[in-house]
Amino acid sequence: MSENASYRLANCSILSVSTVEAPEVVTSDHLDELLQPAYDTTGMMAGQIERLAGVRERRWFPKDADYTRGAVEAGRQAIADARIDADRIGLIVNASVTRPHLEPGISAMVHAELELPRSCIAFDVTNACLGVVNSLQIAGTMIDAGQIEYALIVASEGARQMQEASIARLVDGGSRQDVKDAFATMTLGSGAVGIVLGRSDRHPEGHQIIGGITRAGTEHHELCIGGMDGMRTDASKLFVEGLSLATDAWAEAKGEWDWEEMDWYVAHQTSTAHIACLCDTLKLPAEKFPVTVDTYGNIGPVALPFTLGMYQHKMRKGDRVLLMGIGSGLNTSMTEVRW
Repeated sequence: MSENASYRLANCSILSVSTVEAPEVVTSDHLDELLQPAYDTTGMMAGQIERLAGVRERRWFPKDADYTRGAVEAGRQAIADARIDADRIGLIVNASVTRPHLEPGISAMVHAELELPRSCIAFDVTNACLGVVNSLQIAGTMIDAGQIEYALIVASEGARQMQEASIARLVDGGSRQDVKDAFATMTLGSGAVGIVLGRSDRHPEGHQIIGGITRAGTEHHELCIGGMDGMRTDASKLFVEGLSLATDAWAEAKGEWDWEEMDWYVAHQTSTAHIACLCDTLKLPAEKFPVTVDTYGNIGPVALPFTLGMYQHKMRKGDRVLLMGIGSGLNTSMTEVRW
């Protein structure tokens, strides 16, 4: 395995994971009601969102609210939970996909709102649903190198605008193929997460990042193309190729990593069907895979760390946790954490 596809960290731990739930619960039944004119026109049936993806509901931030504020709230809580002085944070990374504007980066707003020091580096990392996982590697490497002492990673996703825009377009005369292409958009959810990283030797209470692997399958980069007005997705092929890429990465990692007996497998939350197939393909027990997609939807890059945050109270000191991400592009990443 090439060096850039596998990495190990010596002295970096997760000190806190905080989650923020968007306040408005939106059921798939409600989205189906809004889409009914499009179903009538195209001869399609309601109920597919829940039946095929297992998403019963998701969350929205209020219509007139700035959903990026979720990153501020999650970041502030993560710093408090880590019990560190914000003046010692040397890096703030925002890993969100959705954003109300292209520039400046959301990290600048979070940096200002949290009153982080001028010496704290601020930038955004955007890589579909892998942004937070990629940021763990980047920030962890900087901590290992002694460049920074602490890092804050945040992400806040707002699916409302994408879903409302897609529904309006489909109801206004979308074709059967248009409805199919928008299926993945309807599975999205909203929420935010904040993570603080620090040095393991100074924080024995932390959860050490051991390292992991990445793998790219960019020949499939056109399977899912998204913007703030919605996504165009070949959902069935994305499902197959994403699973294939993750399976290949798992097989190639066996010579270097022993991940068949983990205590927890925290996977990116695309659909309940995808997680079930991942379990079957890798021959791993489904009870070790926590699930949030059924009630929160696919929260993009927030989904995996959000699930980690929601289940962290059940994890015991010393548990081996594998973070398993797949993102449009296609890219996959697996990262081991000793809880």
